[in-house]
Amino acid sequence: MLIHFLLFLLPSARPRASGFKGFSLEAGPSPGRGRGLEAGWGWVRHAPPTPPTNAYAISNINKDQLVPQITAVFREASGAVRGASMVKFAPLFVPWERRLQTFMVLQWVFSFLALAQICTVVFVGLLFTRFWVVSVLYAAWWYRDRDTPRQGGRPVQALRRCFLWKYMRDYFPVTLVKTAELDPSRNYLAGFHPHGVLAAGAFVNLCTESTGFPLLFPGIRSHLMMLTLWFRVPFFRDYIMSGGLVTSDKESAAHILSRKEGGNLLAIIVGGAQEALNARPGDSTLLLRNRKGFIRLALMHGAALVPIFSFGENELFDQVENSPGSWLRRIQNRLQKIMGISLPLFHGRGVFQYSFGFIPYRQPITTVVGKPIEVQKTLCPSKEEVDKLHQRYVKELCELFETHKLKYNVPVDQHLEFC
Repeated sequence: MLIHFLLFLLPSARPRASGFKGFSLEAGPSPGRGRGLEAGWGWVRHAPPTPPTNAYAISNINKDQLVPQITAVFREASGAVRGASMVKFAPLFVPWERRLQTFMVLQWVFSFLALAQICTVVFVGLLFTRFWVVSVLYAAWWYRDRDTPRQGGRPVQALRRCFLWKYMRDYFPVTLVKTAELDPSRNYLAGFHPHGVLAAGAFVNLCTESTGFPLLFPGIRSHLMMLTLWFRVPFFRDYIMSGGLVTSDKESAAHILSRKEGGNLLAIIVGGAQEALNARPGDSTLLLRNRKGFIRLALMHGAALVPIFSFGENELFDQVENSPGSWLRRIQNRLQKIMGISLPLFHGRGVFQYSFGFIPYRQPITTVVGKPIEVQKTLCPSKEEVDKLHQRYVKELCELFETHKLKYNVPVDQHLEFC
């Protein structure tokens, strides 16, 4: 959380045009990306701020490479401080429905950025109060329930169907598109692309029923994999399981895909936490070239593969520049290997202003579910069989993207890239 807090020192509403360093309010049309700018206010260009002239001596590191990058970060931070008095505030009077939409998105972002830490503090803190028995009883039950996240979880249909999720759906808005039928007598393994920063499209479509998943695919129950780390957090584990989330390990996948009655769709965000570091507007790079574990799982269980692409997922947040090879990306990669989670330095808008914050921009998300790829069950698939099916999956995913991209404002010359 400390790393995320540092975002407040950076220019959080950095526009795309170069030389755009300051902001102010003027009446007139709002030409930007449609990030919830209301009441006819628009951006005004100002001259870039004068960079500071002081420098710092740093020893025992590569100064030629590191010092200019650190200086640039502090230069941007100083520009943000000078522009703090020109924050773009939201209109005072807006419809209550829009307020509810913002609130639902705010609680969702809070849940994934801070709720786990708060649950841990509460669990430990109760041990030092007269309510210590609550933590003790929960710990005993937790031990008995420890295998549930790997055995299909504990989805609560009342929560998934809650009417409040429609406000989160309408905030962006989120739309689910069906391109082929799914047989409810079979099990499916779906690859979800891209991850984005917080995987908003995956959550709204697969963990709630606000976009009509059960109506589009009758008889199919959706499950979404999440890092096993989060299921080790007291109280928080129960919250995420209620939405249909399960652990991202082989045992969990095997339990769902081997159900004989069929009717299960297990979704894996293939790019994972590492792909989140590439999530920025206009980016179409997927971490898929060497991701073949889900292909092997499909072969072992004979589960049909379903490619899913979520248009607009990368448009929800801006991210501090962290190109591959930069000092920031090296630090992020190291932390990701140690902790298992990535720490993208992202920023969007706020609750009552549009200039900075952790709430995503109001950008449409359209999640397109492709046609299933038939898979012949092979208990011990060879490397050649895995590679062949992987190539077919990539081809089907590219066709899905190319077929629908023009409908969702993707440039005609933009194509998927894989790393």
